[in-house]
Amino acid sequence: QASDRKNKPFVAVNCSAIPENLLESELFGHKKGAFTGATSDHKGLFRAADGGTLFLDEIGDMPKAFQATLLRALQEKKIRAVGTTEDIPVDVRIISATHVDLEKAIKTGDFREDLFYRMNVVLLALPDLSSRREDIPLLANHFLRQLSEDFGAHVKGFSPEALDALLNNDRQLHNVVGQSVALSMTPLVPLSIVKKALKEDAVSLLSLKDARDGFEREYLIKVLQMASGNVSKAAQYAKRNRTEFYRLLNKHEIHPNLYKTS
Repeated sequence: QASDRKNKPFVAVNCSAIPENLLESELFGHKKGAFTGATSDHKGLFRAADGGTLFLDEIGDMPKAFQATLLRALQEKKIRAVGTTEDIPVDVRIISATHVDLEKAIKTGDFREDLFYRMNVVLLALPDLSSRREDIPLLANHFLRQLSEDFGAHVKGFSPEALDALLNNDRQLHNVVGQSVALSMTPLVPLSIVKKALKEDAVSLLSLKDARDGFEREYLIKVLQMASGNVSKAAQYAKRNRTEFYRLLNKHEIHPNLYKTS
């Protein structure tokens, strides 16, 4: 609210949710016909946020190959859409967030040091909930108000015992509150419902990487089945080139011959 950009666009993007081969197009835009599937011009999120703010969430998950491209855009304050040769000036404030320890990622070679220092002008460290448990009731009730609109407006709050249970468990708070609101049949969520949600959350919640890998493997198997084990045809279905498709098959140890039909 104190910024001169407060009335300008605020554009948010989750870097981990965009496939690596589409990241440049999504951020910088592309020209019609620049690649298969580019049926129209796309101006990209940098230009959509021009004059305002671009929020790059989960920047620590950004592919290493793209980090140099982003660094160039930040240094020169210019972008180049995929399929063009023209540099376009942009005036964008960048805010980024990550769950990754970027200084450790620099040491392991997963994050560029020059990009880190280019972006690390002002650092705001948000402590884990385990070190600020006094915030848990505030957040839990905030999530409850949001989620009760979807799951049932009859849920008004947590019983004191249920809130105590949440105070001692900072794991996946939003998910636990969501399950509690969905399952509760009373205005105050009881302790039994919170315990059930905490137990299910501990057992069933996968990491983002495991969930993504599981989906990717099932998808690859599905397109191979559709293509009767023909890799070229399966790659076309997936809108990937043959080399990249083989790389994905090797990553998940999937053998296309198993899906060939006579």
